[in-house]
Amino acid sequence: MSERIITIVFAFALDSLIGDPVFAMHPVRLLGRAASRLEKLLRPLLLKSPLKKARAEAMAGSLCWIIIACSSGLLAWLAIKMASVFGPVPRMAMGSFFVWASISAKDLALHAYRVYLALKEDQAQGRQAAPLQGRLAVSMMVGRNTERLDSSGVARACIESVAESSVDAVAAPLFWAFVLGPWAAFVYRAINTMDSMFGHKDEKYMYFGRLSARADDAANWIAARVSGFAACFLAPIAGGSIKASLKSFFAYRLAHESPNSGHPEAAYAGALGLKLGGPSFYAEGLVDKPWLNPNGQDAIPKDIKRAVLLMYAQSLLVIVLGSLLTGLLFVGKTF
Repeated sequence: MSERIITIVFAFALDSLIGDPVFAMHPVRLLGRAASRLEKLLRPLLLKSPLKKARAEAMAGSLCWIIIACSSGLLAWLAIKMASVFGPVPRMAMGSFFVWASISAKDLALHAYRVYLALKEDQAQGRQAAPLQGRLAVSMMVGRNTERLDSSGVARACIESVAESSVDAVAAPLFWAFVLGPWAAFVYRAINTMDSMFGHKDEKYMYFGRLSARADDAANWIAARVSGFAACFLAPIAGGSIKASLKSFFAYRLAHESPNSGHPEAAYAGALGLKLGGPSFYAEGLVDKPWLNPNGQDAIPKDIKRAVLLMYAQSLLVIVLGSLLTGLLFVGKTF
């Protein structure tokens, strides 16, 4: 078994055991703070230039993106190279650290489980129409306005988040770790972090965050399609049908406004026999999104647990497929 496979498998096992603990020196938190400080430095600097405001903001955002993405990759690459001096075990340990920092399967599962427990509490209190605890719990996972969601709406929002995050929190960083090495997973996490921070369509980030949003779309492109398609064949694990999942995947994967999110969401909708998507309220008002698998059932709390199970199965399949590909292409090689 190649070093790269061992490194990635160990990182995933580590995430499954300890998850994504919150501490000030967590690599992703450091990335976020660095990006925030660069934004505060570059915005006023470029706005003082003779460039038009939109162009200056776009240039500031692009410079911020380039500096963070390149420095994160260089940092991870150098750390792994330095560890190599002490032998293959320290090299694999350092590589596993960066892959572990880049994935968050357990954290995603824990967030989803909190929503499930909150909805069960609301159900016990007879608050299905206005699930106060469920709304609060799911607001930590989604960007939409949750104040109008009933119990089914909260469950649906949670499942959509699990489906979408199955790519950017797990499949995509694993994909880049297998293809280019552990340092690339950390670069991906930097790209995804900047999209979360800057990739918004509001007035503040319309131009500053343009490169961040487009780069994240590009970084997720292959992983979203491959992992979404793979999830269809795991539908029976979540009590669903492969045929129904494939039908939903091919019919609705391009219906989402995002170039990537529709692929896993359409697959999950079919695999779980649910209808996902649909009109949703955001800060800017009602967004009339299309339904995915519109003939499916309304989501209920227990479907959240099925979605998490599917996410883990999907992640393991990505590791298996990545290991097979790595074993064929990089046999006998290190990082």
